[in-house]
Amino acid sequence: MFDYIINLLGYRFFQNALIGGSISALACSLIGLFVILRKESMIGDGVAHVSFGGIAIGLFLNVNPLYTALVVAVIAVLGISYMKRHGLAESDSATAVILAVGFSTGLIIISIAGGFNVELFSYLFGSILTISRTDMILVAILGVVSLLLVMVFYKELLSITFDAQASRLMGIPVDLLGNIFNILVAITIVLSIKVVGMILVTALLVLPGLTALQLNTGFKVTAIMSVLFGVGSVILGIFASAILDVATSGVIVFTLVLVFIMVSVGSRISSPEPVSR
Repeated sequence: MFDYIINLLGYRFFQNALIGGSISALACSLIGLFVILRKESMIGDGVAHVSFGGIAIGLFLNVNPLYTALVVAVIAVLGISYMKRHGLAESDSATAVILAVGFSTGLIIISIAGGFNVELFSYLFGSILTISRTDMILVAILGVVSLLLVMVFYKELLSITFDAQASRLMGIPVDLLGNIFNILVAITIVLSIKVVGMILVTALLVLPGLTALQLNTGFKVTAIMSVLFGVGSVILGIFASAILDVATSGVIVFTLVLVFIMVSVGSRISSPEPVSR
């Protein structure tokens, strides 16, 4: 088995999968932690499904579907933000509306184009082992942009995440930073579509941060652990799927869930709740 793993590392497609998956997991784990703390996890699911419309547009126009998915995802998160800010709908309702519009648009375009095809299914369920050089470049660029924006606006994002009202009183442009953060969510979701697909991308966005929060540590340590859990699970999932010859996206998500269960159980065993008298 060791020789088989070494041989796998010699293939370009496997190297691309490891690099692309690690970049996606790093960005998702970091941005996802903020999403969890802002109690907006369902936005990730909504934007992921809206991206279906963008993918369909890209395939129909014969352009890279990730480009059109990114445009549609950014429009979607800004639309959700607009509806919330102007009192048109609450967060979950706004997400449901945008999700319905994006997904139905995708279905209409697919029906016009003549139905589903193999390439579309690869975006629905993920196909990390088929990441092309173009996809790699796009994933790398989007990943770097996400990380740079988090580094530049780290303190401000932290402030509006824990107390938006106090941040507004301190003069922090909450609405502007909220839009920037929402765009970051859209970027991280799109760059992860090839890794686990639109259907499972929310797991990669939420589970690493949720796992790290079980450790009850400070924010910086939690963020670091979230990244380690995310990247480690993706790499382990890729190797396991290659050895077992099963769907990579499914194994990655299964690994994330397994790590979450193990950490949750371990943290409760090591720090049992005090017995009330």
